[in-house]
Amino acid sequence: MSCIQPFLDYLSLEKRYSVNTVRSYKSDLSLFLNFLEERCLTTPTKATNKMIRSWLVSEIEKGNSPRSINRKISSLKSFYKYAIKQNLVKKNPTILLSTSKVPKKIPSFLSQDEINNLLDNYQFQDNFEGKRDRLLVELFYSTGIRLSELINIKVMDVDHYQHQLKVLGKRNKERIIPLTKELINSIGSYMKLRQNLCQKDQTILMLTENGKRLNTSFVYRTINHLLSTVSSLKSTSPHVLRHTFATHMLNNGADLNVIKEILGHASLAATQVYTHNSIEKLKTVYKNAHPRA
Repeated sequence: MSCIQPFLDYLSLEKRYSVNTVRSYKSDLSLFLNFLEERCLTTPTKATNKMIRSWLVSEIEKGNSPRSINRKISSLKSFYKYAIKQNLVKKNPTILLSTSKVPKKIPSFLSQDEINNLLDNYQFQDNFEGKRDRLLVELFYSTGIRLSELINIKVMDVDHYQHQLKVLGKRNKERIIPLTKELINSIGSYMKLRQNLCQKDQTILMLTENGKRLNTSFVYRTINHLLSTVSSLKSTSPHVLRHTFATHMLNNGADLNVIKEILGHASLAATQVYTHNSIEKLKTVYKNAHPRA
């Protein structure tokens, strides 16, 4: 790990990659390092293109998906690009590697009726926990933010007068997201009950009943349980609400570039995946409405 750790520090401190992204790079490179030590008796700075291809073949034989293999190739390319700049290697052994084309998976999302059923008919408890859990759903669905972004929202990030939220996204990029009046009211109701807690972290908006900031596992479990009460989707993670937000916005006429900015995507290509859902809706309408369909 001696030659890999400086690279991971570079990603974290200089490139400002998220904790999860750095963890993925570390996982990929650690597997590669172990392969080189056990099978090739060498180090990453002395690896050849042939050794790298042998490792990728071994990962394919383990049953890794094309998407996973592409990620590993990307990790290696980034590492050796860094190694070249740092004069750790003279020649880039990944220069001839190319990723395979993977079909884009159409995101799963809740229907309008399902999300309305959850927010309008589900019996949330009339206490702090109930207000908080409902607010979790509203925040995800009304803003499209990521789980990592939600748990790091500070109290001061919510502008109750301008009806907007400041979000710190990937690579510490800030963006402003408008908030509905209903969501502002929900935050206000939650904050009144939050004042009664023994707050161990007063700066963070979303807390547990013990006054601590929420962790990813807690939010995942909570959202998974709530969504499973109204939907039969296989995946009912918080990210499904992000997909639901984007899909519903697009289906109701929102500009793709606006959705891109709200979601915090670096490029429009990442947002365009949601047009597939919109096209499927158009096909359904067409089949039901056209006399010759």
